[in-house]
Amino acid sequence: MAAIRHWPLHQLDIKNAFLHGELEEEIYMEQPPGFVAQGESGLVCRLRRSLYGLKQSPRAWFGKFSHVVQNFGLKRSEADHSVFYCHTSPGRCVYLIVYVDDIVITGNDATTISQLKKHLFSQFQTKDLGHLRYFLGIEVAQSKEGIVISQRKYAIDILKETGMLDCKPIDSPMDPNQKLMADQGEPFTDPERYRRLVGKLIYLTITRPDLSFAVGIVSQFMQAPHIDHWNAVLRILRYIKKAPGQGLLYEDKGDSQISGYCDADWAGCPIDRRSTTGYCVFLGGNLISWKSKKQNVVARSSAEAEYRAMALITCELMWIKQLLQELKFCEGHPMKLYCDNQAALHIASNPVFHERTKHIEVDCHFVREKLLSKEIVTKFVTSNEQLADVMTKSLRGPRIQFLCSKLGAYNLYASA
Repeated sequence: MAAIRHWPLHQLDIKNAFLHGELEEEIYMEQPPGFVAQGESGLVCRLRRSLYGLKQSPRAWFGKFSHVVQNFGLKRSEADHSVFYCHTSPGRCVYLIVYVDDIVITGNDATTISQLKKHLFSQFQTKDLGHLRYFLGIEVAQSKEGIVISQRKYAIDILKETGMLDCKPIDSPMDPNQKLMADQGEPFTDPERYRRLVGKLIYLTITRPDLSFAVGIVSQFMQAPHIDHWNAVLRILRYIKKAPGQGLLYEDKGDSQISGYCDADWAGCPIDRRSTTGYCVFLGGNLISWKSKKQNVVARSSAEAEYRAMALITCELMWIKQLLQELKFCEGHPMKLYCDNQAALHIASNPVFHERTKHIEVDCHFVREKLLSKEIVTKFVTSNEQLADVMTKSLRGPRIQFLCSKLGAYNLYASA
C-alpha cells in the first residue's frame, strides 16, 4: 500500500513494553533478593503490572497498547487485530501496524502522524527510529521507484553458521529428479541441528517465495531426518548463496486490483500421494501473499487437486478483500482468479451435481458462492504463464528465474 501510494514508512520502538500491561488476575511473586522489606521476609508481593516471563504479559501489553491508540482515534481492524487505522478526512488516512513492541506507521496525513507519535511518546518510553529500514529481520529500502524488502543479512548469517558461505552456488533449490522418502539413506546424527536450520529457512521464505516449495518438502522430515534430507537442505543453501540479497520489489503500477494464481501438483508426494497446493496473490501487480502446502487428503484426479487449491486461495482472497475494504483501499472490482486446469474451472462455473465431485461439495459450493456474488471471476491461464507453478514442484533454473521475475523478485545488491 505504501509503495502504490508513495507513502513514507515510519518506525517506532517501545522500551520495556511488557511492563506497561495491566493485569486482570491476582498474581503474586516472591520478594526479589535485595528488596526484602525489613521484618516482612515471609511475605510475597502482589503484582500491579505485568512482568517479562509471565504468560499473561503479551496479552496485557497488547490490551494496554490497543486502548492507548484507540483513545487517540484509531480503529482496530477486525480482519487483523495488529492493524489500526483512521481516515481523518476524505482521501487522508493513517495506518499503524504493531508487532509486540515494534511499530510501523504510514499514511498521507503528516500532521496526524506527528500527533500520533507525540501521543505514544507521552504514554510510553518510545524511541523514534526514523524511516523504516529494518523490521523483524527484514531489510527495507524505499525510494521513488518503490520499496524493496529482503533478508540479506539473515541469509548470510545462515550460510556462515553452516559453513556454506564459500559454497558453490546452484540455480535451483531442489533436484527436479529427486524424490525424498522418509527412510531414505542413513539417519542424520544431529536432528536438532536439522530442525534449527529448517526453521530458519522457513522464516527466510517471508521474502523468498521461490524457496517455499523446497523448504516445505524438507520440513516434512523434522522428526527423524536422514542424510539425504540433510543434503537436500544443503542444496537449498547453495541456491541461496547464488543471490542472498534477493527480495521483493513493490512499486506503483497504476492500479490496486486484487488477483491470484492457484496451482496443484497432483499426487506429487511419493510417500502418501497427496497433492501440493500453491498460490500467490497480487495487489496492484505486487506479490503480497503466497503459500505452498500439502493438501490434507488424497485427491482422486488432477481436477480435484486443482479445485481444492482454488478453494484455499478463495479463502485468502476473501480475507484480503475484507482487510482492504476496512482500510478503504479496495477498488471494488471483482478479484481475478487464474487457474490452468479447465476441468476445475468448469466445476466452479457449472452448478450441476456430479458423482465425481460430491465428496468435495463444500469446496464446490464455497467457490461457486463467491462466483455468483461477483466477488471473484475465474480466468484460464496457460501452464507456461502459471505463476504459482514454483509453489508446487521442483523446477529447473531457467524456469525458476522466469517465474521469479514475474513474481517481483529483485536483488538490490546485484552487480550492475
